[in-house]
Order: sequence, then C-alpha cells, then structure tokens
Amino acid sequence: MSVHALVPLPASVVVADAPGLPLTPATTVSGPDADLLRALVATRTGIELHRSDAKAGENSSEIASRARIEGVSHSTPAITLAVVPGGAPESYRIAVDGTSAAVTGADPAGLFYGVHTLVQLIRPAGDGWEIPAVVIDDAPRFAYRGVMLDVARHFHPVATVTAYIDRASSLKLNHLHLHLTDDQGWRLQLRSRPELTAHAAATSVGGDPGGFYTQDDFREIVTYAAAHHMTVVPEIDLPGHTHAVSLAYPELSEQPVISDHIRDTVRDFGGGMPENGTAYDGMAVGFSSLKIHDEATYAFLADVLGELAELSPGPYLHIGGDEALGTDAADYDTFVARVTAMVADLGKTPVAWHEAGTASGLAPGTIGQYWGYVAPTDGMDEKARGFVRAGGRLIMSPADAIYLDMKFDADSPLGLTWARGVTSAERAYAWDPAAVIEGVTDADILGVEAPMWTETVRTLDDIDALAFPRIGAAAEAAWSPAAGSNSERTWESFRTRVGALAPLWARSDIRFTALPGIDWARED
Repeated sequence: MSVHALVPLPASVVVADAPGLPLTPATTVSGPDADLLRALVATRTGIELHRSDAKAGENSSEIASRARIEGVSHSTPAITLAVVPGGAPESYRIAVDGTSAAVTGADPAGLFYGVHTLVQLIRPAGDGWEIPAVVIDDAPRFAYRGVMLDVARHFHPVATVTAYIDRASSLKLNHLHLHLTDDQGWRLQLRSRPELTAHAAATSVGGDPGGFYTQDDFREIVTYAAAHHMTVVPEIDLPGHTHAVSLAYPELSEQPVISDHIRDTVRDFGGGMPENGTAYDGMAVGFSSLKIHDEATYAFLADVLGELAELSPGPYLHIGGDEALGTDAADYDTFVARVTAMVADLGKTPVAWHEAGTASGLAPGTIGQYWGYVAPTDGMDEKARGFVRAGGRLIMSPADAIYLDMKFDADSPLGLTWARGVTSAERAYAWDPAAVIEGVTDADILGVEAPMWTETVRTLDDIDALAFPRIGAAAEAAWSPAAGSNSERTWESFRTRVGALAPLWARSDIRFTALPGIDWARED
C-alpha cells in the first residue's frame, strides 16, 4: 500500500494498480467546495480546473448530460464533490479511477477534509499531474483536534491567525484555542471592562509592541474559523498569569510572589522583576494571582466571562488554571470550583489546565488539558484524573511531544527547551494519547491539542518554522488510528509521507523547517 503524501494517515487506503485521473484545464469539478478544490489545485499545480456546477438533486447522468450541452466531452475527467449523510461525523470517502474522482463527506466537515486529502494525493505524471487510482475511507479517532496560539506573550494580528487556521484545518485540526490573556498583556476588547485594553494591551515579551482584538476582529476570527470547520476556544488564564489585570485593576491583584525560579528566569532571559501596576515584559511565570477572597474579583469575572461567552458561539470556555504558584493551594481549589461553576452557568463547558483537577468542587463535566510529559512526573497524571472522576474528559497536550514552541534544534533562535530539551520530529510522533496516563483510555479522551507559546515567536514565519513539520505528528495523533494499528502508522512511514508534502507546503507559502531524519521531496 502506497499512501504517498497523506498526513494525517487515513483509516483505510486501497491503491489500485490502474491508471490515475489526469488533471488538466479540461478536468471538471462540481458540487459543494468546488471553489475550494479549484483554488487548492491551482496552488499545487497551476492548473485552473473547469467548474461544472451540479444543480440540487442532479444525479451523475444528469450532470454528464449537462456537461455535454456545455461543450464538455463525456470522456473529460471529472471530479464530483457531495455531502451524503449517514456516516460518522467528519468522515469521508474518496474513489478515484482513470476517468473520475468522487469525494463524499458524511457532513460538510467531512467533505472539506476529503478535499484536502484529494489535494495531498496529487502527484507529477510525466509532463503533467494526476491523482492516483485509490479508494480511501476515513474518519477521525478523536472529536477534538486542536492547535493553541498564544497571542498574549506576543500579539498576532487577525491575518496571522486566519493564516494559521488555513494551515491547521488543512491537516484536519478542528479547534483553535486562543490564549488571550497572560502576565504580558490582555488581548480582547470588552465593553464591560474597557480599562483592560486601555491599560494592559500595549506591550509584549522583550518590550515588543502589543495589541488587541476589537470585538469585530474577534468575530472575524470566529467566522473565518467556522468556515474552515474550526471552533474557537477562548482562554482567560486564571487565577495566575494575571499580572496584566493589575495594570487596569490593581485592587484585584495580589502582590507578586518572587521565588528563586523567577530570579533565575530573569537572570537568564531578562525582563526585570514583576511589580504590581507596572507592565511586565519578561518570561517568568507563577508570580501573579487575583485576590481569591474578594467579591470584587468575582464581579469582575462575571463581566469578563459573561461577555466572552456572548462573543464565542463554540461550546468551550477555557479558564486557564496553570502555574498558579502565587495562590495558596486551598484558595486555588476554592477559586477553580467557583469559576468553573460560573462558566457552566453561562451554558459553556469549562476547560482548564490539568492542575485544576485537584479541586474537589470542580464543575461536573469540566474538560482537563494535560500539559505534563509523555511519562508523567510530580503527580501530573493524578491531577488529570480528577477531571475524569468529575465526569469530564481530557485533552492531551504533552509538552515534551507536541508543544510546538519547543526548539527543534539546540541552535535555533526560536523556541525554548524546558520540556526535556530539544523536541525532534521523531519524538513529536512517537507517543500515543491513550498510553500517557495509566487508566485513561480513548473513552476518557476528548482529543489532542498542539500548543504554540510565543515568548520567542513574533511572526507567521516564526510560527511556520516551529510548527512545520511537527504539527503533522500532532494531527496524526489526533485523527489517525492508534500507533501500530497498521503497517503505515509508524515513524518510518510518517517521515516519508510528511516529507512528500514539502512541494505542497512550499507552493502554499508555508515556511517549514526541513528537519533532519525526514525524506524531503523535491520537484523541479
């Protein structure tokens, strides 16, 4: 079985020993997402496919008859796209022979993913292009397949976010987690609390310029994501990572708690010591906290979370919860219980980083996001199990595998190394979501998410350089059958398949890093 450039690996691929479908300007395409396919084919090959629109309810013979009337030969290669309900959510089928290709999705998302798989199949054939004869039946392993973009450490404009949506959705990733607030900045305009962006949005790490999204900007991101079958998951990080709040509401913030770790971080990376009411542009974490026993804190959060819920049509609202080292443990648990209940009362499903699993009053059904290591340390796994005990599930984001901001090379100016050093492409691939936490199975896992923290990331090119190709490994962990389930679900296969995507990525202006150990394809 040859699976060429398919990432993530489909559930079933059967390649026929037969001629493929030639792609020429005469090749017709019809059905939903025809314009998407035409644009992707043009990017990949330079060929503008002929659009032959199917009318509602037309069958294949009626399409062929109309094509003849339009002057298209019955022997002209044809690609038909359709939504055929009845299969698993997001599933699709591709059938290609020498004269036709049919892509059918069980829903619009399934068709969208099938179109992207079809484009991955395109290969040079002599002086032209073809899609090989193949039958693919595919469906995702996990419902939640995400990327996270931190826009707080460095702000990233709408155009960068939408470009990342393009990239992620092409790999069948369907959630965009936006880390909207942190010690360095508050990035979302709120009508109820305008002081936040007026006073806490101007700076980024290293003293770089800041910025924020207006409500119209945020709606644009949400709309663009939905058009690419992605759900935006907004995060307000609480009760730590809240130094920016002190710039607008110093009365709600505790004084920074300075530890030896923070002193070491300042020594190694600069940025100075945090001081309440003064903008912070360093990289230290764990020093800030809201006032847990002040009712004004919860009035503030009622405004913030309520308005965020109104702006966010998706089901999830992330309340952070990580690295709250400036908060007493008992106070932290009290806070988490109260805030997850607030989110649930807003009709949203709360999501929190795995530390929040310690809270005995965690709102039932709260989703936990595990950011510990593939081999858990320091009780990270037990904290994560707290969500399962409370009737929730887990999003798996092991930092030493799929934190895309970890260095891919020790000499890279981009990225950090705190998650067990350099993360190679092979290490990013060689793990399985259900093999990380003992007792946690597929049924307990909502999905997989690959975060991109931005202490060192200023531009889309920086994002590309860190994410690609390792984002492909995250996509495969989220979508494809479990590791070892077939002969192609291996590193040896992946290193060839992801390398074969190089021409497509290059033509799509994705500035990927050609990491060693991968068989990078070239086209003259």
